[in-house]
Amino acid sequence: MIKKLLSPLLLFFILIFSGLATYAQGDLMIMPKRLVFDGSERSQEINLANTGSDTAVYAISFVNYKMTEQGNFEQVEEPEEGQRFAENFLRYFPRRVSLAPNEAQTIRVQLTRTGNLKQGEYRSHMYFRAVEEQTALGAENAEETEGISINIKTVFGISIPIIIREGESTTKIDLTELGLNTEGEYPKLSLVINRSGNMSVYGNLSAIHISPNGTETEVGMVKGISVYTPNSKRSFSFELRNADEVDFDQGKLRIQYSEDKGKTLATKEIKL
Repeated sequence: MIKKLLSPLLLFFILIFSGLATYAQGDLMIMPKRLVFDGSERSQEINLANTGSDTAVYAISFVNYKMTEQGNFEQVEEPEEGQRFAENFLRYFPRRVSLAPNEAQTIRVQLTRTGNLKQGEYRSHMYFRAVEEQTALGAENAEETEGISINIKTVFGISIPIIIREGESTTKIDLTELGLNTEGEYPKLSLVINRSGNMSVYGNLSAIHISPNGTETEVGMVKGISVYTPNSKRSFSFELRNADEVDFDQGKLRIQYSEDKGKTLATKEIKL
């Protein structure tokens, strides 16, 4: 466990240059925003930083979620068919942190009891919950009605997935049901990401317009789109905000789903 005081300027540069590896909400910054154990590595670290002006106290635990076809998360106590939880094969310390303004601390996460792992993927989410010592996401609100005082507090929490992968991936991706709606302020692309195999996927969606003369223009990009096991598909839509100079009445649209490292997992084109 490492605890240190960071200057506001250093915190700013960490946030800017960490890119996708950073997850910030409220006054808590987390780096990285997901952990994947997929090789011989037995231990990894999560870095927390308090970017606020007050001391923050967080209790750390595991929660388990299922993902809906629309990409929302619902907490579950028992795994669904084809889903496996990772929490029984992980240990971490500390389990509670207190961070002064501009202070950072390291959480160490280790694999344990992995000799009984079956082939495939295991996932749980590490949950950082603000405890009562600090007021998160706004101040306390008090309402008085007929002499009765009601104290309202907002409980702030943030979670990141921790994934264990055992064996080779058999996962494949296909993009289907592509549609383009040009009636709104911005064109909107909808599609379904289909997943098959034993592991989840996490990547970026990009849309590239190809004009009749072959000119390519990236008109949309969304990063960090996942399809978690055991889901076989995810419906998704996004606006094409870089499309001012593009004529969507001609040419074609190429949609790509790629890993962060650049490997393309699926490509589909539609004629306009």
